[in-house]
Amino acid sequence: MAHRPERTFRQRRAESSDSDSTQEPFAEPGSPGEQANLGPAEEGLPSGGGRAEAAELPRRARGRSRGRVWASSRHAARAAPRLDGGSDVPGDAGQQGACPGQQESRAVDLSTDEEDETHRSSESKDDQSSSSNSSSSLEEEFTSLVNIPDAAFIQAAYRKRELARAQEDYISLDVKHAFTISGMKKNTEYPESETDDHENIIPFTTKPQTLRQKMAEKTATRNEETSEDSEEDKKYQDIWEQQQMRKAVKITKGRDIDLSHSSKSQTVKKFDASISFPPVNLEIIKKQLNTRLTLLQDTHRSHLREYEKYIQDVKSSKSTIQNLENSSNQVLNFKFYKSMKVYVENLIDCLNKKIINIQEIESAMHALLVKQAMIFTKRRQDELKHESAYLQQLSRKAETSTNRSLAIDEKTQWILEEIESRRARRRQARVLSGNCTHQEGTSSDDELSSADMIDFQKSQGDILEDHKKIFEDVHDDFCNIQNILLKFQQWREKFPDSYYEAFISLCIPKLLNPLIRFQLIDWNPLKFDSIGLKQMPWFTSIAEFIDSSMEDSKKDDSSDKKILSTVISKIIIPRLTDFVEFIWDPLSTSQTTNLITQSRMILEEHSTCENEVISKGKQDLLKPIASRMKKAIDDDVFIPLYPKSAVENRMSPHSKFQERQFWSGLKLFHNILLWNELLPEDTLQELGLGKLLNRYLIIALLNAIPGPDVVKKCNQIAACLPEKWFQNSAMRTSIPQLENFIQFLLQSARKLSTSEIRDEVKEIILILVKIKALNHAESFIEEYHLDHLKSVIKEV
Repeated sequence: MAHRPERTFRQRRAESSDSDSTQEPFAEPGSPGEQANLGPAEEGLPSGGGRAEAAELPRRARGRSRGRVWASSRHAARAAPRLDGGSDVPGDAGQQGACPGQQESRAVDLSTDEEDETHRSSESKDDQSSSSNSSSSLEEEFTSLVNIPDAAFIQAAYRKRELARAQEDYISLDVKHAFTISGMKKNTEYPESETDDHENIIPFTTKPQTLRQKMAEKTATRNEETSEDSEEDKKYQDIWEQQQMRKAVKITKGRDIDLSHSSKSQTVKKFDASISFPPVNLEIIKKQLNTRLTLLQDTHRSHLREYEKYIQDVKSSKSTIQNLENSSNQVLNFKFYKSMKVYVENLIDCLNKKIINIQEIESAMHALLVKQAMIFTKRRQDELKHESAYLQQLSRKAETSTNRSLAIDEKTQWILEEIESRRARRRQARVLSGNCTHQEGTSSDDELSSADMIDFQKSQGDILEDHKKIFEDVHDDFCNIQNILLKFQQWREKFPDSYYEAFISLCIPKLLNPLIRFQLIDWNPLKFDSIGLKQMPWFTSIAEFIDSSMEDSKKDDSSDKKILSTVISKIIIPRLTDFVEFIWDPLSTSQTTNLITQSRMILEEHSTCENEVISKGKQDLLKPIASRMKKAIDDDVFIPLYPKSAVENRMSPHSKFQERQFWSGLKLFHNILLWNELLPEDTLQELGLGKLLNRYLIIALLNAIPGPDVVKKCNQIAACLPEKWFQNSAMRTSIPQLENFIQFLLQSARKLSTSEIRDEVKEIILILVKIKALNHAESFIEEYHLDHLKSVIKEV
């Protein structure tokens, strides 16, 4: 057999098992049929071989191993019934040795018989009756061109046959050999409806074989060739897989590589010493080295830039890590601010609800004290009016005591008796205490009757009971000033920036206003036993808060220093002003002394602020004080003038009444001048000297009989004058408001110098020296030749 070149397997389209397809026949090499089947790449692999081509490769190779097929054959469509009808009978020797081509045709046509077997599995006796026709059809197939079906058609036929066998829709053959169809192809060129032309086939044997014999022969031949085909299939399959893998790995873009010769193209080229190279000199080497150095330097610079970028990334990562680690602090800060916000809101809500009760209690206590003060003031004015009217009536009528007593009405009589009873009780109390220097008219006369005292104490007790119930249902954190300030102190210590930016020093006085007013409800600055502001809980708490602020604050001008002064300015001074305007009695020395003490302390604490704040707060307090003293001078000072015949008798009611009123006015004069360190000098001089001394006291002295009593009264007036007014050593003339008083002293001295009473003249000279009326004293001494009194002036 002549050498046959390698075949190129062109890809065939896989069609369904139910459709017919036309296959190109194989031809002998050199023949037109075979040359038509050769591709452009005679010895290579197909460029686009697919799955059908890969399955077709081993089958075609197996067909070439069995020899050339010259005659084309039709599919033996009716070969399957012979398998059903007979037993396995081997063919005779003549048939088995007929020719090799015929045996190959039988082996190849077996696939077509198996295909048609699925279509005729339900036929029975009709197929057996056509056995003679099938025999002649087989002989025709040997003369025809062989067409191999594709793999998809064979697989579909195999599945149909298995399905029909499972359904037992046919009479199974008693064949023990397994049929393999992996290497067979199906020919779908001719449809089933086409009739067989086996009658035209020339018989090669004298005795044609039956269908059963032929099938048995095909089965035996196929079993013998199955083992050989399986080995060849496996071999070609492995080769095909290796070629596909090489193709996938070594193929390049835009170029197809022949994988059959890829092993040859991958051989390593050896260096050929005979090849000549261009000449090399030092300049070329130097240039190449410089080029290489430049490239390396560029690479190095790029690496440096990358290194710097990495360093920056590391720093950024560390910063991010630190921020994330500090995020817990931010959470704590947020929790603190949130808790502080909730606390302040709850505190404000609590105080807004309680402030109404505080105002009610505060107003009730204030009204009670005002009522008491008005009782004293009205009683004093009524008693003064009735007693003055009674004395005026006595001075107009010169009647007997009986007629005089009958002229007095019952109300006036009751008032006079009440006045006398109170004076008797005070007089008895002074005797028991050992005070024998008391002058009638200097007492405050602020005693209440037992019934009024009981009513006052009961009303005050009820108010204080309601006062205690205001914050009974409130936690200490919302009603205790120390606990409230402790919250803000924690804020100031932890977050001082936000604390000062929030202007907490301006907010604290407003928050503490209701609580401080609550503590001041029972505070009476006019009482002798009243607690001082420095001993109050709110004052000590604020002072400690300010002291801690001065220690912790990094700023020298800490705004927390102004908290106490702001509280005093906004809360204490207005409350003290209410006492001055409505409750304070300037005729009461005890009330005046206590008020001065409290006012001095308030102004001293208030002086920690700036000058503008000091002056404003001081004016807010001192202006009402001056107004109240002026009102007292106008309303409460009354010194009547009686004929000398009425006042010569010191035991007469007119003389006693005049003495009491003079000493009452002198007491007010003393109380006014007690404010010399607080009120301005011009205000005190206007009130004490201009309005009280010159208008009332001097007139009463001029109407009095000169003598020791007048000198005693002048000494008391001079003793009330502040020494601060006369501290100037160069001063030779007293202040202008004392000019009337100096003239009265000189007049009294002249009268006494002509009488037997001369010791009081020295007392008058000493008074003139004390008030710095030195020029008047020297003139009087020279006028009356009192040389023994010049030493008194020299001592000054």
